[in-house]
Amino acid sequence: SSGKGNIAPLPSSNSMVSTRKSKPEWRSPAQQLESEVHIASQTQDPCLDWDIAVHQKAPSFLALQHHHHSSWGSIVGCLEPTEKLLKDHTIPSATTNSQKSAQITSELDFKENPSESAVLSVLKNQPAVEEPLQRAARGRGGSAGAAADTQRQQQWAAAGICTSWHSWSHLARPRSTLREAQHRHLENFYSRAKHLAANWNRIRTSRRTIIHIPSLGYSQHILEHIPDLAVQQNLQMGRLCDILDANVDVIYICPLALSEELLQYYNKLLGLQAAVRSGNPEDMADLQDRFKILTPEAINSFPEHHMCLATVLRYSPRTMQRLQVLLQGRDAYMVGGVPHLDDLAVADELQVPLLGSEPAVAQLYSTKSGSKRIFASAGVPTPPGEWDIHSREQLLRALSQLVLDNLEVQRWLFKVDDERGGDGTAFCDVISHLECYPWIQREWQGHGPEVCRDSQARELALVKISQELPGLLAQHVQPVNEKRFPTWEKFLQTFLTQGGVIEAFPFSASVTNLTVDLLIEPTGEVTLVSSGDQLHAEGPLRSSGTTIPQRSVDPELLKALCLKIGEACKSKGVLGYFSVDFVAFTHPQTRQQQVWATDLDLCYSDQLALTQLLLYMTDGNLDCGSSPLQGPLGSKESKSQQVQHEGTKPPAPSSPLCAVASSQLRHSSLSGISYNLLLHICQTRGVGFDLQEKQGTVFVLYEDQKRHRLGMITIGEDLQGVLLTFAHNLFIIHQEISAPNMQGETNFKMAIQDIEAILGVTAENKLRLEEEQPWEADALKE
Repeated sequence: SSGKGNIAPLPSSNSMVSTRKSKPEWRSPAQQLESEVHIASQTQDPCLDWDIAVHQKAPSFLALQHHHHSSWGSIVGCLEPTEKLLKDHTIPSATTNSQKSAQITSELDFKENPSESAVLSVLKNQPAVEEPLQRAARGRGGSAGAAADTQRQQQWAAAGICTSWHSWSHLARPRSTLREAQHRHLENFYSRAKHLAANWNRIRTSRRTIIHIPSLGYSQHILEHIPDLAVQQNLQMGRLCDILDANVDVIYICPLALSEELLQYYNKLLGLQAAVRSGNPEDMADLQDRFKILTPEAINSFPEHHMCLATVLRYSPRTMQRLQVLLQGRDAYMVGGVPHLDDLAVADELQVPLLGSEPAVAQLYSTKSGSKRIFASAGVPTPPGEWDIHSREQLLRALSQLVLDNLEVQRWLFKVDDERGGDGTAFCDVISHLECYPWIQREWQGHGPEVCRDSQARELALVKISQELPGLLAQHVQPVNEKRFPTWEKFLQTFLTQGGVIEAFPFSASVTNLTVDLLIEPTGEVTLVSSGDQLHAEGPLRSSGTTIPQRSVDPELLKALCLKIGEACKSKGVLGYFSVDFVAFTHPQTRQQQVWATDLDLCYSDQLALTQLLLYMTDGNLDCGSSPLQGPLGSKESKSQQVQHEGTKPPAPSSPLCAVASSQLRHSSLSGISYNLLLHICQTRGVGFDLQEKQGTVFVLYEDQKRHRLGMITIGEDLQGVLLTFAHNLFIIHQEISAPNMQGETNFKMAIQDIEAILGVTAENKLRLEEEQPWEADALKE
């Protein structure tokens, strides 16, 4: 935009790519970045050992399949003829480099099986390969000739086959439509991002529409392991609360068909905006013209395909047409979830910018190893560890060195690169099971650690540790998701296939995990938008909720760390919302607080959605730089202040607030009761929200088919009181919906126990509860 405030017009989809036809091949920022990133698995051309790969169980085969999951069908179309050729000519152990070729074949479509000469023509060492094949062909008339070539064939097989980067093209025809469409979507994504940046300061303060698509655009192998995928994509109903800004209309794309009962619930909840501000329930308004909840018609069309919401929306023409009508003549932009190529396709069809990262950028830096690169670039403290682990030998070598260099660390974590929510995490208390540890202690105490680092004692210690580790890990590693990974070998196979990191767990009895949400605006400004200390109802390595705002780390220190990470992300092409996980603990020797950055998720988080609901229900303001959540005073405090300041004009009264929030509450008995009845029961038991005081409890309802999950946020002035209220609410709900002999599945009890641990509830208090309310105590144990 010029100095006079003129607005650059938004180019049309057709005009954006027409000017580039005569230019050299266009490279996206992600493609440019990838060449700068060192990835251990790509330091040499990966090869498939065909003697093993024909069984499709080798780590190299699985790694290639994982890396190119979206185009595996076309890759197999070219690998299978190669495999057949090797089998037909009794060549058992040839190897083929398919990494570069896969990048080409991911966009190709085979007409028919290629001939033998066609397969040979794509091999780098074609002359060396042709000779033994020709000898084998000449020997087909007699067994003696074939036998005479056996040794040469084996020597040729050992030499290996390496495929050429440019040679697949004549085996297949280009799927030009797909290539051109993806190219156009990506170019238009960046063109619209420039337009959004140029006009952001005007758009953010003007009438606008935000299209929220809470899509989980993970790779296919992750989507297949997400239970209730549609429900998981609908945990962020709090995004609707963007209408708190009077200039914002929201279109929320819902992955489920909501019943009239649920739609009415959200109509009433969002209609409380004026009542919250005035404290008068009679001021409720009908805001249905400010938000729309749209469900794509294709949600049930692909039940076995595990598609993310953006993909389902793309294949829902009626919903897309309705969106186009709703957006006519409006300033609008999209906010997605985990970025996917179909987010770009949807944005392009709607001709709106996407406030988010290019999918390739997000995939590159949202992995566990990718986040470590960002943290290293930002120069922030991280746990001792190693990343980009892709082989058993590399894992054992790295872990041996880490254990020896960090003898104070009891527990080591293993995190699979692409997994989320703790599912791909395992841990092991190595030191407590290491038989050579007493010997290492004696050596280090006798000579001092500095001397031992440069002596033969270190080499001997490394040998001893590495010899013990294979058996130790097999026996003592504990995967977080034991149903998916019942053994270390099962976990290790996935770990080596996808790659992963080794990371130290804090060596302290008191550890706090916290999450900070940030926004990189189109103009490049980095802002903190939410923060919270994690709750862990299902173990220390899985977040089940949060207390907002965080109170475990000095806000100024945390802000400084976050801004460094934000600047590093921005330099890599990251845009939009993302979250950073930290761990804080007190060092047992120095007694100083340590803060480590541990994880990075380049997407809109559940915590941020809950924060939006919190601000909506309190008309509050959250400044993550100074940490307090401020909300208008309730009616009692407000009246007292008016008396004190009578005769003068007082400043806008406010008071500190805090909240406990979770989107992960599960109870199978919820399915036996309607939401209306549940809300009525809660109201009669005192579980509700006080509009005048702007305190109490609000529920987030996801779906009403299974109805076994819900979200809950409890708001108050005192953290201890809010935690107790949250636990008490769970206790009441459990009591009301469960029979005494209830055998269903729930995490209510674990959530209550986690809160008790935070508050330090004594055994005496528990005994008193059992004496006064024995049935209720029994119910709580279920």
